[in-house]
Amino acid sequence: MTKRQIVLDTETTGLNPAGGDRIIEIGCVELFNRRPTGRNLHYYFNAERDSEPGALAVHGLTREFLADKPKFGEVLDSILAFLGGAELLIHNAPFDEAFLDAELGLLGLPRFRHHFEVEVVDTLELAKELHPGKRNSLDALCDRYQVSNVHRTLHGALLDAELLAEVYLAMTRGQESLVIDIEPEVAEVSVEANAILLASLPVLRATDAELAEHEALLDALERELRRPPVWTATAGSAARL
Repeated sequence: MTKRQIVLDTETTGLNPAGGDRIIEIGCVELFNRRPTGRNLHYYFNAERDSEPGALAVHGLTREFLADKPKFGEVLDSILAFLGGAELLIHNAPFDEAFLDAELGLLGLPRFRHHFEVEVVDTLELAKELHPGKRNSLDALCDRYQVSNVHRTLHGALLDAELLAEVYLAMTRGQESLVIDIEPEVAEVSVEANAILLASLPVLRATDAELAEHEALLDALERELRRPPVWTATAGSAARL
């Protein structure tokens, strides 16, 4: 079964869409069958308002920088075309959805999930299920799953979407073991990786005393069973091959 997913993140002028805060950046990364396709979507928006000082310290997007950028409604069709039909992966989804709802409301359109006809997975809730009682911010998850974020001096929607894509694939990697139709190149890499791992493991050979102890145990079991045990027959068959 093929599956298209979009990792989505936004940056905003503040924390309160009901109070007039707006989206000023959106970043989307496409995954197809759990692999990045290289197709991304990224826009800055002119929200025609200043960012709150706390938000500005996080993303660094000034009103002056955004002045010549398009308004959200001007590129809505492009966003809709990119997201359509995909499952969306959003970290703390209610926050981003509230802002998307607000932007669509200003345009007289239905709420985000209804207008875009998408399903949303909240990766923060997924992380909480996997790591209850622990910090599950994007930075914390990057540390936990060894996803490098050293280049993340400021938050950015596309950068954060790229990091979240890596974190999500790491968090859900165990799901791959349930897939029957593993692609040949993946299987070959796994076999090669296993061979390298096995070659690097030390070989601990039994001492003469341990071998003698083992033989004595097998003899005792054979006397108790009063018939040749299975492992003796198997060893004999192997010797004849």
